[in-house]
Amino acid sequence: MASPSKSSSKTAGPRAVATNRQARRDYEIIDTYEAGIVLQGSEVKSLREAKVQLAESFARIDGHEIYLVGLHITAYSHSGLADGHLTERQRKLLLHRSEIDKIKVKVDQDHLSLIPLSLYFKDGRAKVELGLGRGRRQHDKRQVIAKRDADREAARAMSNARTGKNQA
Repeated sequence: MASPSKSSSKTAGPRAVATNRQARRDYEIIDTYEAGIVLQGSEVKSLREAKVQLAESFARIDGHEIYLVGLHITAYSHSGLADGHLTERQRKLLLHRSEIDKIKVKVDQDHLSLIPLSLYFKDGRAKVELGLGRGRRQHDKRQVIAKRDADREAARAMSNARTGKNQA
């Protein structure tokens, strides 16, 4: 008799809920950190339905704590008025004190920004990936886009050469 597999309805790997693709274009990401988020019950349920907007949010260091500001989590569809939540409030991020101190030093010395890159569930817990980044200027953004397009075109040409497709 075969033993039952350990995979269940909960996935062991991270399951992305929202990503901030604009942040990777607008910022040069130097380092990334994974942080937990303090949430209310209705917020978790809304996140599981992917009712969240991450684009306009940022992280702020306040003393020895980090808060996520501007994260919009839509009200849960089955919650009433009494058990709902505020859609845009500061949410505390959970990091080790030593990590917070390292981040604070880097932000203060190098004038970096703390940007949320993605929001996901890992082992049933909501996590946010924070990026420590430096803002890009407009011409830098154009160079990044041109390089990405050139790399994509080169990969496409190599793939076509391998499969024997002839481009006319």
